[in-house]
Amino acid sequence: MTTHLTLGPVLFNWSPEKLKDFYFRIADEAPVHTVFLGEVVCSKRQPFFAPHLPEVAERLTAAGKRVIFSSLALVLTKREVDLVRDLCTMDDVMVEANDLSACAQLIGKPHAIGPFVNIYNEGTRKVFEDQGATHISLAGELSRKSLAALAKDAKADLEVQIFGRQPLAISARCYHARSYGLAKDSCKYVCEKHTDGMDLDTLDGDPFLAVNGLQTLSYTCANLIGELADMQSMGIRHFRLSPQDTDMVEVANLYRSVLDGIAEPQSATEKLDDLVEGMPFANGFYYATEGVKAKGQIEEFGI
Repeated sequence: MTTHLTLGPVLFNWSPEKLKDFYFRIADEAPVHTVFLGEVVCSKRQPFFAPHLPEVAERLTAAGKRVIFSSLALVLTKREVDLVRDLCTMDDVMVEANDLSACAQLIGKPHAIGPFVNIYNEGTRKVFEDQGATHISLAGELSRKSLAALAKDAKADLEVQIFGRQPLAISARCYHARSYGLAKDSCKYVCEKHTDGMDLDTLDGDPFLAVNGLQTLSYTCANLIGELADMQSMGIRHFRLSPQDTDMVEVANLYRSVLDGIAEPQSATEKLDDLVEGMPFANGFYYATEGVKAKGQIEEFGI
């Protein structure tokens, strides 16, 4: 069966100009099948890129990419409720729901479920399938055993994130702003200073997590390039690349080359390591253990 690379929504606060250039290059050069567009993390960022969305979506569609619009992962205010409602009621648009409020509005029509909606067992997966979900991006913390169980008899297309910092939590509070002594409502958009998220250390000075506005991410970069064949054997055919501030076209080319049997995972990982400039890789969630103890093809990954 055919395998597809997908590009998840940009989680970070990139400038509108940078985002536009990024997506135009993805349209023209990247071997990805589906591109997810939209602000997922913070609604305050949404107005800056919104005027460019129609042009970007048109460019991607003209290049043969499938476009899906992603909803917010946390809905708190009336304005955010209205944003989600407006998105979910648009005609001829495929929506990825990242919050249950979006799921409720999409019942009865084809839609996607994002990784921020927790689907951990077959029963939950079936509920969403029965409501109209045709594409489900599974949470990054699921182990191989859980993925295999969910893939069995699945009607929806299942997707797993194989590259990029893993979303771990999202909060009503903006720790990014607080780290600069600012309140959430007067944050001055300081998250734009960290295009891959702001690294956090433990009190002992060890790298631990990353913060992206309201969002907490893994410090490490997920890399399941060595597990692609195993996931394909389960029946998983869609693999998500979560954008980082690097050459994502080359990232996509490397994963595609492994999927197509042109390159080996180890050699591709060595090239990926150069692209992320030493950000450590992780595959621990897949093996339900600390990454340094994982027994995959690339054993040195950290969690």
